[in-house]
Amino acid sequence: MTGLWLRRAFAAAACVSAALLAGCGSSSTVSALTPARIVVFGDATAALGTGGGSRYTVNDGSLNNWTLQVAAQFARPLGSTADGGQSHAVANARVTSAVDAAGGANPPVTQQITNFLAAGAVGTNDLIIVNAGTSDIIAQTAAVIAATQTGADAVTNAGVAGKELGAQVRRLVTAGAKYVVVVGPYDLSRTPWSTASGQAATIFQASSKFNEELLISIVDLGANVLYVDAAFYFNLVTSSPTTYSFDSAVNVACNSVNPGPGIGTGAGKVDSSLCTPSTITIADYNKAVFADGVYSTPQMQRLFGDYAYSRIRNRF
Repeated sequence: MTGLWLRRAFAAAACVSAALLAGCGSSSTVSALTPARIVVFGDATAALGTGGGSRYTVNDGSLNNWTLQVAAQFARPLGSTADGGQSHAVANARVTSAVDAAGGANPPVTQQITNFLAAGAVGTNDLIIVNAGTSDIIAQTAAVIAATQTGADAVTNAGVAGKELGAQVRRLVTAGAKYVVVVGPYDLSRTPWSTASGQAATIFQASSKFNEELLISIVDLGANVLYVDAAFYFNLVTSSPTTYSFDSAVNVACNSVNPGPGIGTGAGKVDSSLCTPSTITIADYNKAVFADGVYSTPQMQRLFGDYAYSRIRNRF
């Protein structure tokens, strides 16, 4: 109940403050923002892969990542840094730990931002998207499953990571960023991974704690920061998938098993970065919310991208 009360309190504070208009009602504001560049930092939720492939969804050649959907709405290009673009997000990246969610080494969000700032100044009309937290919750839950920490430890650590992400948002604003969109993890307890893990309560608390600490740490940055509430939107969809033209928010669309650590949820699990239209389990994969145990199908990506775009237009 404490987590729920805090979440409602922070949502109310965000509505009161012009700082964080995040789904707090409609607006008649006409967007004046025409971004010169769209710059993205984060984990697999935002990662674009190399050469337009290996995204964490069904790799079908479509606009299959929510950040691409936002970019398309603004008629701006977006590609991974490996392809010469400005999406720095990489698979399994955590907020500060260099050990990623799958036990590998990928630059965390802190390093992604360091690399970006070292390469040049923030542009006056840059739209910067920061989307992280999923990998941290996966890593913390994995430690609980391995019995190397308690569920309470996982929740505490998730909160620390949320606060650390807020510090990185502040760092961008201090460096001159005027338009920063922040997206934390959705409620990962509503995923097929959570159901299979037996750790739904811990995953729910960790997801909530991450976002609560993130919101606390950025609540005074409203002149430049918009918080887009992924948890709110995904809760709507997973609570009533048919309302959004999905058949299922339970089954996964892909059967592309990764024998290695994959997305960090364990060896031998479905990994949507390996998924194509030839490795699916259902006739129409866009009728499912989830491509694998954590990450969503192209249609869900597009819907969330449209939602985020509408929030950005109403705010900036």
